[in-house]
Amino acid sequence: MERHLTDDPRVGAPETAVTQENVDAVRELIIEDRHVTYREIEESLKISKTPIQKILHDELGVRKLVSHRFNSGNSKNSAVWVFQGEEKPTNVIRSRSVSKKMVATFESKAGHIANIPRNEQRTVTADWYTIIFLPKVITELRKINPERRTILHQDNESSHTAQKTRKYLTEENVELLDHPPYSPDLSPNDFFTFPKIKNRLRDQRFQSPEEAWNKCFENWFEHMQIMEKGDDTEIYL
Repeated sequence: MERHLTDDPRVGAPETAVTQENVDAVRELIIEDRHVTYREIEESLKISKTPIQKILHDELGVRKLVSHRFNSGNSKNSAVWVFQGEEKPTNVIRSRSVSKKMVATFESKAGHIANIPRNEQRTVTADWYTIIFLPKVITELRKINPERRTILHQDNESSHTAQKTRKYLTEENVELLDHPPYSPDLSPNDFFTFPKIKNRLRDQRFQSPEEAWNKCFENWFEHMQIMEKGDDTEIYL
């Protein structure tokens, strides 16, 4: 007896995802940003790469070309989508919806403690460190573990080693764990966490700093190696 097997329909399959609605949505994304990537389209429309390819090349007939002149040395940044009949662009600069934002983050073995936006504060001074940074962190930390001693691990930045900072930590009964000079491997944020976050967030766009921060700290502790187990609390800065 002869039998035939067929696959059940799947959500997001190329045949079902190539809809007029998705075609129009991809067209709008390209018009808004000629540098938009496959990954950004996937994230925006929640469809896979195969139907996106069909929409781009079969439905819209667009090509991705490298402009003649561009300001960056990275040719990837200069590649733009071009519709049929359009001339090859000569100098297209990608617009940015959100400017660069700086944020300080604090965590302990108990979990994430606080994010503090740096706003216009480009340089971390001892004044800013002791008036804004540390008070918020220590307050949040003691809400979690009010009875435990606190050991602070920080690198040797001038704002960290300033007399004003040491005096403040002494007044707050915070013990300081010395950081050996020229030891970047003892700063897990710099050598491990931040590179992981940058790779994860690459080519993604956000509508607000808050959205970017939330994405940044999603599954944070899956990508960190916290200190050895113990009863004391440490903060990494």
